[in-house]
Amino acid sequence: MSAEPDGNPEDRLTPVLRPVRAGNGFEEALEQILQVVRLGLVPCGGRLPAERELAERLGISRVTLREVLKVLQDQKLVESRRGRYGGTFVLPRADAGGQDELRRRIAKVDIEDVLRFREVLEVGAAGLCATHGLTGEQAVRLREALARTHDAPLADYRRLDTLLHLTLAELCGSPSLIAQYAAVRASVNELLDCIPLLVRNLEHSQRQHVALVEAVLDGDADGAREITREHCAGTAALLRGFLT
Repeated sequence: MSAEPDGNPEDRLTPVLRPVRAGNGFEEALEQILQVVRLGLVPCGGRLPAERELAERLGISRVTLREVLKVLQDQKLVESRRGRYGGTFVLPRADAGGQDELRRRIAKVDIEDVLRFREVLEVGAAGLCATHGLTGEQAVRLREALARTHDAPLADYRRLDTLLHLTLAELCGSPSLIAQYAAVRASVNELLDCIPLLVRNLEHSQRQHVALVEAVLDGDADGAREITREHCAGTAALLRGFLT
């Protein structure tokens, strides 16, 4: 059995593990547990708290927690062991060279600046589209952009997701905004290329896309802004978890 870390593990995890918001439960729970692992709060070979405790501290179901832990296992950050001394254990970091290259790539980007600017532009564009309304032709364009993201192969999803957001930005009627958004979205995509595509996150994003398009077409500006803000927060949680 691996030795437990010195001191009370729960004390060290308290600043990081906290109840997540309902809107992005999977993404925010993943962000927090990634922080626990990446900060070394549970050292290599150490055991994470039991599933029931983790789920309670994060305020999520054990089903959602298991999906989060499956992502960490797929990324070879933890492993699950059965038996009397079983649990979820932190693994040694592999591919040090790849990690060094990743650090060099993201060192050139102010992640927080990119994420905040993206949120400002997307929330503003969604609110403008809903407030001023779309013509029949514009509504068709937006619906078609959304439809292309449905059942998209994983290899194409990020490109089609980008086109949907670019379409919404363009339809708000501000050439300056679309130019700025295209630039910040390029930076966002460079960051997204550094993390894995997660099916659970993509399914959640799709539900948010549908709700956003419906809010815009219904002229619900407050709803469109809030959905967009939540959507951006979900992406930000994943990027912070994996990259910071």
